Amino acid sequence: MNVRRLIPTAAMAGAVTLGLVSLSACSSDAADGGDSKGGEKLGITASFYPLQYLATEIGGDHVSVTTLTPPGVEPHDLELKPRDVARLGDAGVILYLKGIAPAVDDAVAQSGGANIVDAGSLTTLEKHGTEAGVHEETHEAEAEEATPDGNDPHIWLDPVRFAEVARGVGASMEKADPDHAADYKKNTDALVKKLGGLDTAFKQGLANTTGKTFITTHAAFGYLAERYGLEQEAIVGMDPEAEPSPARVRDLGAVAKREKVSTVFFETLTSDKTAKTIAADAGLKTDVLDPIEGITDRSKGRDYIEVMESNLTALQKALGAK
Repeated sequence: MNVRRLIPTAAMAGAVTLGLVSLSACSSDAADGGDSKGGEKLGITASFYPLQYLATEIGGDHVSVTTLTPPGVEPHDLELKPRDVARLGDAGVILYLKGIAPAVDDAVAQSGGANIVDAGSLTTLEKHGTEAGVHEETHEAEAEEATPDGNDPHIWLDPVRFAEVARGVGASMEKADPDHAADYKKNTDALVKKLGGLDTAFKQGLANTTGKTFITTHAAFGYLAERYGLEQEAIVGMDPEAEPSPARVRDLGAVAKREKVSTVFFETLTSDKTAKTIAADAGLKTDVLDPIEGITDRSKGRDYIEVMESNLTALQKALGAK
């Protein structure tokens, strides 16, 4: 027997019945049963939706994917129960992204899992703040606020970086379950190709726009902005629940006027109140730019690719794509 930790289908079904495993409605059919070698699957626990998506796409019918973050819950606010933490040690592979959910970071450190993959270690991380560049009229205090403590974890919003993560996740699954390594590699290659197509769509779709600056709720889109030559102006920093200072609100009004910004973007998993207030005060429109930290019935798409395509459409409209 190889090093993978396998979960018999019947045992997994029983665990779901007892409420010991929280499965997202977006999990693959593998999480609901299905045959694999010997009726067993590689058990994968993902910390939140983007990593669940990778595991599902790469693992196919050979894996049973669970997620620690239920649909509709903002990962930054996630709280885990003791039984969730205890079950981490039984996972064949643990996929998480350090810096997104502090509760998960702590739980992973305690888990003692054999195959722990930090997605942030599979690509290059950078620092992003409330804005891509501090403007002249920004106060000194805001300049300090614009630089967060630590790196920006929102790497999945850059299709190129996300493809790098996909390759690393695929390699980890091949190591954990060598019996199905060929299938994991094939699925990884297919996913990387799909992400490459998404990257091309963003490049072409945002190559010729009237404006380059967009305003969004929190600083989740730094990597996307950097990749496609845009400027992110976030109302608050990495914490979507934070409140902007009066000075920051004034600065955003000035930025919107100077850069001819048409739209203030809000998100699906957090309150839209501040974004709509700022938009109303500045006479701007509002729309959704989804950081895809979870998929719900409010999401403009059924999976990562579809929501990213919706994000592209929203950016093209707001920035005056030609």
